[in-house]
Amino acid sequence: MRRFSVIVLLLGLTGFTFIMAGPRAGLLVLIGLGFGLVLEGLRFGFAGPWRMIVTDRDGRGLIAQFIAIALVAAVAFPLMAANPQELNGAHAPVGLAMILGAFVFGAAMQLVMGCGSGTLINAGSGNLVGLIALAGFIIGSFAGTVHLGWWTDIATLPVISFQGVLGAQGGLIVTLAGLAALVLVTALRAAPGKRLPPARLWWAAALIAALALANLVVAGQPWGIVYGLGLWGAKVAQAGGADLGGIAFWAASGNEERLNASILTDVTSLTNIGLLVGAFAVMRWRSDAGAPAQALTFGTYGWVLLAGVVLGYSARLAFGCNVGAFFSGISTGSLHGWVWLVAAFAGSILGIRLRPHILRPALGRGVAA
Repeated sequence: MRRFSVIVLLLGLTGFTFIMAGPRAGLLVLIGLGFGLVLEGLRFGFAGPWRMIVTDRDGRGLIAQFIAIALVAAVAFPLMAANPQELNGAHAPVGLAMILGAFVFGAAMQLVMGCGSGTLINAGSGNLVGLIALAGFIIGSFAGTVHLGWWTDIATLPVISFQGVLGAQGGLIVTLAGLAALVLVTALRAAPGKRLPPARLWWAAALIAALALANLVVAGQPWGIVYGLGLWGAKVAQAGGADLGGIAFWAASGNEERLNASILTDVTSLTNIGLLVGAFAVMRWRSDAGAPAQALTFGTYGWVLLAGVVLGYSARLAFGCNVGAFFSGISTGSLHGWVWLVAAFAGSILGIRLRPHILRPALGRGVAA
């Protein structure tokens, strides 16, 4: 009966969105459901593998990430070159605020054991820590939009893409070579027996890549997380009586339009909703849903909420999280994706060192990263 209800939930959400917002919205929710099912069902994470290579010299998850990015890039580069008006890359400028935001994000994601997608997965799976972190992420992402203009005025370069500098073919070659170098470095760092991803992660990498390409084609832009969460925060603030007309970010034409329209018209929100529900569906489908997470102290929950706020705020400054900046940025040729990776990984190492001192007792089982 439980599994039947899961199927009804998935079909119901897709059908409702299709009826209320049209076939494109229905497809995007379906893609988001796919992300949730794969990330939770096959345990493909982003923050976790970054931690494992540092603490356990386990490079399998990180190598799977690089493989997925390479698969997307191999198709996305020529696809965007052939359809420059319809398809946009996840390109953003490099600046001091962006680098600082990525560094802080890397540290914060290790404190809550999840990046943007990981926070959605944890929340969708019913994990209380994930739900608290998601609430903080929404608050922080919205707050970041309030101050974004001030931050981006500080030493920010123009947007630079590999396609713009080297052309589509040259940019793809450099991107794939860079990813191959990262695979080699990770394999050399990893302990014997912890280098080659298992079959589960190969399947996950291929499925995530296919879903990311479907997102690019249907949405006209790469897979992202942060914008949708900031929009949710803005809508809550607006519903509470806040006047957002004086905020430059929300006064911009495209953002103002999304703010005043149904959430089902925002492509990032649609995939985020699907991801949340997909993770919930996996949790409900499994006969062994797992033991509840160990109870934390009231003060520790406060730290989790604060870390979530920092996570959302820094992600907005960094123009994305592990998905929008790292995964989609690199796979569509943005220089900022590579810079984000370096800065966020450095911050991640700091977060790994800080986590045992801030979050006690242990978070318990069931927290995906």
